[in-house]
Amino acid sequence: MSDENQLVIPRPFIELYIAPGAIKPRLPRAAIAERYDLCEDMAQMLTEAAAAKRHELGITEQQVLEQVRRGLLAEGSVVDGDEAGWVVCRLAEVLGWPIPGWARKP
Repeated sequence: MSDENQLVIPRPFIELYIAPGAIKPRLPRAAIAERYDLCEDMAQMLTEAAAAKRHELGITEQQVLEQVRRGLLAEGSVVDGDEAGWVVCRLAEVLGWPIPGWARKP
């Protein structure tokens, strides 16, 4: 069995690639798995820097997450807007911080 078949991709991540009214993602599973690996790695790599930034600058968790979001949305970013939101939510989850209201989908 290949590693690709063993990778469990969370449903909320898969839903980033399902258009409103559609039932199937617009990308093949292999492409979604690649994007998931990138976004999960990014969230994990940002944890230490985000926690340090909060203490160094004396700002709130929400302010740190907003700064991270802005950085992820900057020109030349390797993630799109939906993926940036997912990375921020995952970062908050890993750090045990509340997920910002702006990051939740209705």
